[in-house]
Amino acid sequence: MKKIYLLAIILLGFSVYMGCKKDDNNDDGSEPCPGTPTVTYEGQVYNTVLIGNQCWIAENLNVGTMLENSENKSNDGIIEKYCFDNDPANCNEYGGLYQWNEMMEYDTIAGVQGICPDGWHLPTKGEWNILTDFLGGESVAGGKMKEADSAHWNSPNKGATNESGFTGLPAGYRYWNGIFNDLGIYGYFWTSTEHSTVTAWRLSLFFANDLIYPVPAGKNLGYSVRCLKD
Repeated sequence: MKKIYLLAIILLGFSVYMGCKKDDNNDDGSEPCPGTPTVTYEGQVYNTVLIGNQCWIAENLNVGTMLENSENKSNDGIIEKYCFDNDPANCNEYGGLYQWNEMMEYDTIAGVQGICPDGWHLPTKGEWNILTDFLGGESVAGGKMKEADSAHWNSPNKGATNESGFTGLPAGYRYWNGIFNDLGIYGYFWTSTEHSTVTAWRLSLFFANDLIYPVPAGKNLGYSVRCLKD
């Protein structure tokens, strides 16, 4: 009888331990980066997530001074961003939208720090490919990267599980002429890899499928930015 009672106590203790351990993880079951669960940058705290051997900031970057949609960024030493529909609340919710040159701080070397915090850098096309491959390839990785359900994404948000913990949001984009589009429909992410003097590689998540793959886009477009640990 005493053995049964002791076993019950051990099992109860193990259950409590596992429950606490699970609570320490992100809601989707992913893990923060060991030793770096959060990053404080320019007064904001960002969560991190470990995906394979890569440590990502698990939120879109939101740093800099907001410009109106009709203004173009310039190399003035000040980080400048766009907020969808010129609404700062959208930057707080979805992150800022950045032109490629501004994100790179007017460098052209793939993998530079750019507007990322110290110890982090702008992911190259190759580093995004590593992420995509780890999650099963271009045809399914998008679903594993999208925030699940429809708090931000339009329905049906096909295949969205966020099992990676990347928590991709549909922040839309700012077109070169100042028009904003695709909030709730697409999430666009810059790479730090040039395609030409006027284009660079970007990836996108879409509410209606599981895909994610790189395509070239004009550097004067405003997209979301993620950072990768050095």
